[in-house]
Amino acid sequence: MTDAHQTIPSTDIYGPGTFVDKDFLPAPQDAGRIFEYIAKSTPGFTQDQKLWKTVNFTGSKLPVIPGPTKAPLVAAALHAMCGVVAHEIVEDRDGTLASTQQVTVNTNHAAIWLGTIFAATIEGEDMTELVRSRKLSTLYDRDFEHGWQATPLRQRSTALYKSKTPGVWYQVHGSLNAEPVLKALGMDPEYPAKTPDEAYEYISRHVEQWTADELEMLNIKNGFCGSICFTPQGWADTMMGKRLAEHPLVGYSRQSHAIPTPAIPFTKITNDKRPLAGVKVVELVRIIAGPVIGNILASLGADVIRVNCSRLVDLNVLQFTLNTGKRTINLDLTKEEDKARLRELIEDADVFVQGFRPKVIERKGFGVNDLLEMAGKRGKGIVYVEENCYGPDGPYNERPGWQQIGDAASGSSYVMGRSLGFKDGTSVLPPLPISDMTTGLVGALGALMALRDRARHGGSYRVTSSLVKADVINLEPEVGLYSPEVVERSNQLFKWGHIGPAQFVTEILLVVMDGWKNVFPQYFNPGPESLLTSFEGGPWGRMETLKPVVQLSDPEVTPRWLTPAVPHCYHDRNIQWL
Repeated sequence: MTDAHQTIPSTDIYGPGTFVDKDFLPAPQDAGRIFEYIAKSTPGFTQDQKLWKTVNFTGSKLPVIPGPTKAPLVAAALHAMCGVVAHEIVEDRDGTLASTQQVTVNTNHAAIWLGTIFAATIEGEDMTELVRSRKLSTLYDRDFEHGWQATPLRQRSTALYKSKTPGVWYQVHGSLNAEPVLKALGMDPEYPAKTPDEAYEYISRHVEQWTADELEMLNIKNGFCGSICFTPQGWADTMMGKRLAEHPLVGYSRQSHAIPTPAIPFTKITNDKRPLAGVKVVELVRIIAGPVIGNILASLGADVIRVNCSRLVDLNVLQFTLNTGKRTINLDLTKEEDKARLRELIEDADVFVQGFRPKVIERKGFGVNDLLEMAGKRGKGIVYVEENCYGPDGPYNERPGWQQIGDAASGSSYVMGRSLGFKDGTSVLPPLPISDMTTGLVGALGALMALRDRARHGGSYRVTSSLVKADVINLEPEVGLYSPEVVERSNQLFKWGHIGPAQFVTEILLVVMDGWKNVFPQYFNPGPESLLTSFEGGPWGRMETLKPVVQLSDPEVTPRWLTPAVPHCYHDRNIQWL
């Protein structure tokens, strides 16, 4: 660890509550420092220095994403922590000492992992080109988007806009159904904007008539998504910011009020030595953060059954990557028979992952206490994993939120705007679905630690991960931001294209993917340095997706998926556990 690393306040550079590195550290070295910082501050993570020393980081020296945050290094650290816990599980199960194994993480790989959803090919065609050419829509039989971005106006219903309040921008979010949001703001949802730029100008004229506080109250009153673009200090000073700061990034705890259940040792599977072989996971999630949890657990050997409802909106592109290693079924929880089927699956499950707000999932009968009761009756504890926007409690606990809301609330969008040279409060999304992907990674790490503890001590566990918290970690003074000089060196290398406040996250991701492919062609093409793994015979034919980030020294133990991605709602609803 580099004890001498220091950060200094950078209010004049990136805004109030920001801290910039006093001296530059190469990315792999900095990732090691961040690993130790997060490891020390994570309750339940081993403090055995011998296990920490098994971790090795590799990669380029310079940052490899636009902007000043070290999100790839935070992701690299969290992946490494997953590797350490995986080795603990293997030691408990097989007797192989974790201290004799190695955990390797490439920081470039961790960065590209944040863009997983576009790091893929289908029948030799690159995902980014399939998106740009609009060929992607020819590859699926069922459209899960239900036209949510069918017009330019709907496309720009989720974007960053200047409010009436001087120097304050606001994240407007159509939340997969733009019509009520647009109406509430005084707009015609059928306004015939011909281009995204025209739509953005139309929405801008209306949003600028509202102060930031008025927009906030409008959204709270109507149950809409949305957030003021706070500075990092502004968020930290809010009541919700203070409440969330009381929680660790990786939050998991044994549920002491649950009916006691015995220890459940990990099962030895003869032909599968991955750490979670034999573990059963039910995933009730949408979009990115929740599916990432199951995606990681599947790579570690878990049998993951993902539950979707075909009438609910989801992004079509996500199923090509985030469903890798899973099976998927269609259940509608407004129907009692479908609720009963979900309960049947949970009855044998070890982990339940859900992305609903607490009261919403409770009304459906699958809140944490509902499942703790089920676990007590069956005599086997369960790991209950929930991901949301604002964390496990506090005044915003029941507010809806997506990645962009976390970015705006935490101060990440404000900082990105400052990094791009805006001094007037103009805010811009971070360059990748950072909070989504990191939230999923945090949830997976929490699930791993909870499963380890259940095997050792018994009981049931609750894991929480938050989009805002996943953003805030990148802004903490202990992590630090890159100086403008370092950011500019990266800009010169990658020659990033235009990034601005009107763009949707996938539009910005295309810009980043272009830079990566120009500088790192070896990662995306066949060869010894390729980061892609291939599958044959799936529903979409020959596919390549990004390999799991963490690499373990034993090739039989290291994470990998055995099956390709499948569409949502693909399998028979009565499928059984493997």
